[in-house]
Amino acid sequence: MSVHDPDPFSALTALAAWGWSPVFQAAFDTLDAPGLSPARVTRQHRDRYEVVAAVGSRSAAVSGRLRHEARTEADFPAVGDWVAVDGGHGPDSDRAGSDETGSEAGAAVIHRVLPRRSAFSRVAAGRTNSEQVIAANVDVVFVVTSLNRDFNVRRMERYVALGWESGAQPVIILSKADLADDLDGSILTTEATAPGVDVLAVSVVDGTGMDGLRSMMAPGRTVALVGSSGAGKSTLVNALAGQDLMATAEVRLDDSRGRHTTSGRHLLLLETGLILDTPGLRELGLLDGDGIENSFVDIAELAMGCRFSDCGHGAEPDCAVTAALAEGGLERDRFDAYEKLVREARYAERKTDALARLAERRRWRNISRSVGVHMQLKYGDDR
Repeated sequence: MSVHDPDPFSALTALAAWGWSPVFQAAFDTLDAPGLSPARVTRQHRDRYEVVAAVGSRSAAVSGRLRHEARTEADFPAVGDWVAVDGGHGPDSDRAGSDETGSEAGAAVIHRVLPRRSAFSRVAAGRTNSEQVIAANVDVVFVVTSLNRDFNVRRMERYVALGWESGAQPVIILSKADLADDLDGSILTTEATAPGVDVLAVSVVDGTGMDGLRSMMAPGRTVALVGSSGAGKSTLVNALAGQDLMATAEVRLDDSRGRHTTSGRHLLLLETGLILDTPGLRELGLLDGDGIENSFVDIAELAMGCRFSDCGHGAEPDCAVTAALAEGGLERDRFDAYEKLVREARYAERKTDALARLAERRRWRNISRSVGVHMQLKYGDDR
């Protein structure tokens, strides 16, 4: 709490509902920032934010120093972040205009972003290959997939990989269960696609699975909803809230694809806990490969039986993965999806990490030398 807070215990209680914990308190104490107070980002509008503090909600903008010191987009606040803010100019202030940060009168100023416990991120669109934080400090990621014609296991694998990569617990929510032609079959397919991940089929129309969905929430716990447009994320938020908080729209009849109804990320406080709604994402670039092994635990377990620990699952002898592919124990489509994500993650790492790029160049240089030596030994100077 701020050193000027007259009752830090009541302030802590007020923020606990928004997920404030001793972990964040310890991080805030290390800032040694007199005059600043903790707040959580609940919404973002380009370079403007909405935050909730012990004294209530207000608009906010980042300080000039934070903007100057930010090296990448990920250094700026994201929805779900805990930040250190000054008090702003209270709502009854008669100060007009804006300050040097460009924030309007009455707005708080965000000076620091506290370390994140988790971050659901993707590679930002464009050529920069930088990290874009979609949701910060999330405990559970609901990967919402509709059981209409837009059901796509390959996209689900990618979302689950990003969920594991975030540091949160991914859970697959099969929405619109009332529209499923083969509900049991869809559940079995999903469980095979994401072994070790809880799968819950729900419907707001007939109430299927809604009690189970509510049981996964708890006071102070933050749940993020991610998925493609039209998956039913906003409809689920409204059902959990018991009122229409989020706009919804019908999916297109021709292909069951959804329209964007959520234009930004929004953290909401419900009686059952905290829920962070996100818009549908058209691109889902992985930042690294940290979440892939957990998403493809079946392939990881098979790989433990390979002769070589660094087996590439290609032409190497005694490869358990290629044996499983040949015997039908592993589907080719699933393995191809795994390899695609691995290649993508390695490419992202090479683009963003100079050391990784250097190591990759050295690897290919060594491969080239090895090939050259092999050709020389086999064909001599006549090659």
